[in-house]
Amino acid sequence: MSADLDDWTVGAPRLVAQRCGACAARWLFRRNFCPQCGCQPPQPLALTGVGIVHAATVVHRAPDDEFRAIAPYALVLVELDEAVRVMGHAPLGAAIGARVEVTFVEIAGRLLPYFCPIPTATGRSDLSGQGDQGDQGDQVDPGGAWTSPSSK
Repeated sequence: MSADLDDWTVGAPRLVAQRCGACAARWLFRRNFCPQCGCQPPQPLALTGVGIVHAATVVHRAPDDEFRAIAPYALVLVELDEAVRVMGHAPLGAAIGARVEVTFVEIAGRLLPYFCPIPTATGRSDLSGQGDQGDQGDQVDPGGAWTSPSSK
């Protein structure tokens, strides 16, 4: 693996973290030293991009004209299987606890991480965070929108 493994911040469609060879800390966004113990140099760590949504929000008031064109849009905080948290875009209605995987899309002229729900054993996408529990909990309609049981 190259010490300069490119990621989405420079236009390559992948997530890359760094890890410390001394203390095993992991983090996103490049640094020349470990933020926990100060050891140098850190090692690149290519990430799978698969994880669980830990926080989600819908942005209605976008920061600029480019993002106003796509508002409302969802942002999520995902804990990846490699124990690194990353933020990215997601379909509206992505729920805390949902299992997701990263793809990359161009939004407002920038390549950005976009987390999509992973289909469950029934073939449905799990936007609910409920896993594969039949008709209990939240549901995904055929149009991809999320509805809670109270809105049915």
